[in-house]
Amino acid sequence: MNDQPRASRRAAGVALCAAPLIAMAQTAPSETRLPTVEVVGTSPLPGQGVARDLLPYTTHVLRRDAIDRASPDNLVDLMNRLLPGMQVNDVQGSPFQADLTYRGFRASGMLGASQGLSVYMDGVRVNEPFGDVVNWDMVPEFSVNTLTLVPGANPAFGLNTLGGSLSMTTHSGLTAPGWRAQVQTGSFGRRQLDLSHGAQHGDGWHSYVAGSTFDEDGWRDHSAGRLAHLLARMGHGDADTSWDVGLQLGRSRLVGNGLVPASTLDEAGDAIVRTPDLYALRRETIYTHPDRTTNHLAQLTFNWHRQLASGDELSALAYSRHSRRDTVNGDVAEEATAQANASLNTSATRQRGEGAALSLAGRTGPHQWQVGASIDASRIRFEQLEQAGSFTADRGVRPGDEAAQLSARVSGRSIAIGLYGTDTWQLGPSTHVTGTLRYNRARVSNRLTSVDDDDGAVQERPEERFTYDSLNPALGIAHRLAAGPTLFANVARNNRMPTVIELGCADPAQPCRLPAGLQSDPFLKQVVSRTGELGARWQAGRTRLSVSAYRTDNRDDILFRSVSVNGQQGYFENFPRTRHQGLDAELQAELGALSVGVSYSHLQATYQADGLLRQGQRNVEVRSGTRIAGLPRHGFKLSADWRFGKRWSLGADLQAVSRRGTAGNEDGRIEDGSDERLDAAVRGYAVINLRGAWQSASGWELFARINNVADRRYENFAALGETVFDAQGHYTGDAHDAVFVAPGAPRAAFVGVRFRH
Repeated sequence: MNDQPRASRRAAGVALCAAPLIAMAQTAPSETRLPTVEVVGTSPLPGQGVARDLLPYTTHVLRRDAIDRASPDNLVDLMNRLLPGMQVNDVQGSPFQADLTYRGFRASGMLGASQGLSVYMDGVRVNEPFGDVVNWDMVPEFSVNTLTLVPGANPAFGLNTLGGSLSMTTHSGLTAPGWRAQVQTGSFGRRQLDLSHGAQHGDGWHSYVAGSTFDEDGWRDHSAGRLAHLLARMGHGDADTSWDVGLQLGRSRLVGNGLVPASTLDEAGDAIVRTPDLYALRRETIYTHPDRTTNHLAQLTFNWHRQLASGDELSALAYSRHSRRDTVNGDVAEEATAQANASLNTSATRQRGEGAALSLAGRTGPHQWQVGASIDASRIRFEQLEQAGSFTADRGVRPGDEAAQLSARVSGRSIAIGLYGTDTWQLGPSTHVTGTLRYNRARVSNRLTSVDDDDGAVQERPEERFTYDSLNPALGIAHRLAAGPTLFANVARNNRMPTVIELGCADPAQPCRLPAGLQSDPFLKQVVSRTGELGARWQAGRTRLSVSAYRTDNRDDILFRSVSVNGQQGYFENFPRTRHQGLDAELQAELGALSVGVSYSHLQATYQADGLLRQGQRNVEVRSGTRIAGLPRHGFKLSADWRFGKRWSLGADLQAVSRRGTAGNEDGRIEDGSDERLDAAVRGYAVINLRGAWQSASGWELFARINNVADRRYENFAALGETVFDAQGHYTGDAHDAVFVAPGAPRAAFVGVRFRH
């Protein structure tokens, strides 16, 4: 294929080398053992679960032992390494502020990113109500027991499940008894400590407590970060009834320095000349600073489960979730003067959410069913201040003498109610049909305060209220052939309602800064997604193969149209239609002490209507079929682990992706109306990571890993913008077109020790 880089071709060569190993695994004699039936949940609340092979779509489950064996930097890094269709964009530059995509849909901590994945932990939705963002730094990763990925617009998982859903469960005293500890250190001044203790007491009582700390200097300039988590659970269970109460506390102070100019662009006759800029001259450099985000979280959760006399199971959930987010961003001034060429923008977000859910699951003849209801309510307060300043020699922003002024304020509420039912019906010994129906109704209200750009007057806006509802069905079939493979097909529909920030920033005549300067704006339609998927899966002994082809069409997709790459200005709008379609293939095999996993993903994410997109300083003309920027077409992953001796293991993994388009360059231009063309796409790359471990007989384990062994210099996102600094980082005030990139991390080594008792 024309756009496949040498990295992808090398990856294909690695796949050919791995083929003999896989073939050996397929032909190796299997041990005599009872068949294993793996059960997964079909909704966020736990129920009886359904065997994975009966479902009309492919699910992926990662358990604690797989997480420890892979030794990732964090959960997002783990999914990027092991799960087909998953990619990470280092737009923020912090390991815990990742922009995660699956089949082109995002679960990101960036306000303004077009979110399309729902994320749950112990049944509680962790997409924040203000922008649907996912704060990955607030996930207690050391306590995660299982992570399940369900693809497509599955309506059972509620609002915002457009491309898929991630569901995590955490440990309790029942699943992680005794002491667990992990200490690691390494490159970039990284230091991490994790500790937990679980216990099963008399009379059915159990308890679990875990704490984690993380601290690092970061590999880029001015990028130090730290975080801490505490999770405590206590519960009780007997033959019929079980319950537990969980308390989660989290705090982080992270720096995401964002994109940096790699080259400036200048027209020279009929050609465009690219001149190396800040990033090309120094890998660790940043554009401006500070770019600091502080998050706080406090969450209380109650889960209850009862086995009824009929054999049915009743589950209930209640939660209260409070979060605080404070940001400090140094940016280029919108209108520079001799005294003030920079702007220091601070924001404070306060969010409070409460909710409850109830489900009943059971079996009736050939039917395995679950019905449920959920309610989620939230309150939001947001305020942003702006202060004129000036740049220091290292492009930091020094505040001026004038006090910070109000830029925007919003208070809002939302409430969402859902009713659903799902049934897996056995039509025959080898055929199962799964149907799901969910009704969503949501209401969003907000009251906005903005500042007039001309006279600085504070304007109080009247309260706005918007109501959305949708009835979403899904239907699929799975049939197992006599030869062993299972064929499946599924269609599903789901919706996403606009959030407070999107409704408050939808007027192109009054663009907002993100975190946003908000206005009373036009009504936004809800996003409606329809997914069709078909494929096959096959398992023989310890070899498993799956192939899925899919298409998701989004109507009225909500996109953030940037008008300033560096100043974060823009507005939200509905786009008539976008499409994500492609193929995921995965093979896992075991041959004695060797385990191999190989996956390939093809993604074609496109706009399906003609229109103008505001990207940075450009009005980009897109046609039906224009590719969405930032998403690679090809992805290849290979992972292998070899256990030798009695206690040693070695492992390696490779991720290779093809080139991806640059935001603002979708039509091949760098300026509106220009005849000159330039393909500013980011080149493809391949990254190899190594790991090793030694286990003692007493429960100790020493481990080490090396990321990006070849120290490959690569970038995984890019956007056109304007820079006002020269290649040495000195402020000039003259704006030049530039390609801004998100650089990947260089080679890094880490060592650590784990203990279980």
